[in-house]
Amino acid sequence: PAPLIRAIESDGWWEGIVGPGSVVDTNRYFVIAPNILGGCYGSTGPASIIPEGYPGAGEHWGSRFPQVSIRDSVRAEAHLARALGVNSFRYVIGGSLGGARALEWAATNPELVRGCAVIASGPSATAEQISWAHTQNIAIRSDANFAGGDYYAGPAPTAGLALARRIAHTTYRSPAELEHRFGREENRGENTVGGSLGEPRGRYAIESYLDHHGAKLVERFDANSYLAVNEALISHDVARGRGTLAQALAHTDCEWTIAAVNTDRLFFPHESHRLAEALPTPVPVDIIESNHGHDGFLIEAKQVEKILARALGVEDESAAPSEAQREREALESMTRLYGAVNR
Repeated sequence: PAPLIRAIESDGWWEGIVGPGSVVDTNRYFVIAPNILGGCYGSTGPASIIPEGYPGAGEHWGSRFPQVSIRDSVRAEAHLARALGVNSFRYVIGGSLGGARALEWAATNPELVRGCAVIASGPSATAEQISWAHTQNIAIRSDANFAGGDYYAGPAPTAGLALARRIAHTTYRSPAELEHRFGREENRGENTVGGSLGEPRGRYAIESYLDHHGAKLVERFDANSYLAVNEALISHDVARGRGTLAQALAHTDCEWTIAAVNTDRLFFPHESHRLAEALPTPVPVDIIESNHGHDGFLIEAKQVEKILARALGVEDESAAPSEAQREREALESMTRLYGAVNR
């Protein structure tokens, strides 16, 4: 099986990596890409309706939704695997927050995981990641419409959610890319000179860019789910309750693929190296060369494809399996997809 772990949202992403004929070939592998617990794309989340038999039945979970850790999500996904009759995964693959889930899968369910690819992620949330997430959470909770998380009967906290996205999106790209693309250019038709505190000046191009991404997310994501996923990121620590990082991974017995983006300032490459060095048998870290920062793991599809092709053993097209082999592998293979927010 080859599980692939997906990003926070959307029902189709990582084009060029997952799909018919792609390196994660849906004609060959049984691909499962569950939405993260607490999200708003199918799995139970704050916007879900409380079922009968629970206090508040018929209402949205809202502020009553519990904090969910990466480990909690993996436990829920293990129940899904058992319900589907899956005995093992050829590969669990994840990027960004999905990489955290992939790693937790290997540590929590080592008997199920034959291969694990952790891309643009790390063994635990760093102080800087926690600080970025905390600031975004405050932006949402400070919105006048947040109502303590119980806003579903009225206007949503869209301003706070858009602000949180602006903050987050800055961490997804590299300083060099932003400078090259935008520099100090004014947004078309706007004047950045003059204005007052009450009547703001025109926007720089970078400000317009961030405004666009803030508005775009508001159209398709729930603010409470954003908080839930951020809290999951903050909770991430594969070694929590398991001793040192090396001790936490000592019982894993799978193939490992670790990859980092050279310009990533959200999950710094040295975190990938720290993980790789703590494995029972240390492995080299594949470096994705990109000017795009953290989002490089999504943008540099050809590089990621090459890394995963080697991991899955599909580099040599002449050694492609027969149709009978494909059918057998399809029955035993599961690919879970999870990662960073779809941008």
